[in-house]
Amino acid sequence: MSYLMQGKRRSHGTSIHFAHPEERIKSANGIGGSFTKQEVQLNDTPLFFPEGFEKIFLAIYFISLPYILGLIFLFFYIAEGKFKVFIAVNHDSPFLMTWAIGYEILATLVILWVIKSAISFTRENSRKHLHTLRQ
Repeated sequence: MSYLMQGKRRSHGTSIHFAHPEERIKSANGIGGSFTKQEVQLNDTPLFFPEGFEKIFLAIYFISLPYILGLIFLFFYIAEGKFKVFIAVNHDSPFLMTWAIGYEILATLVILWVIKSAISFTRENSRKHLHTLRQ
């Protein structure tokens, strides 16, 4: 005795067989993998990279952006927006600690942005791929 359940056919044993494998996408070639093969253009980034000074500006951004994010975190989260408390906390915390806090925040935001971009890229390509399969 077997029954059909959400496109799967289960027999007396423990194995599950798919009812119609030809209806499924047979491979992910053309859908996945191409996100990681995209060329990265510094001109497409929201940061300012003047031609010829890319490495200098990259170093400036690498130092200043995490530090600024660390200061913002200290001001709003640790000092709760109170300027006197922020000055006291900022006076007691070294540059490297503030930079590390900002670096972790920035790294988290970048990872979330990459995941969001990968998901939207994959969804967009899968829709295109399914559209071409239906034609």
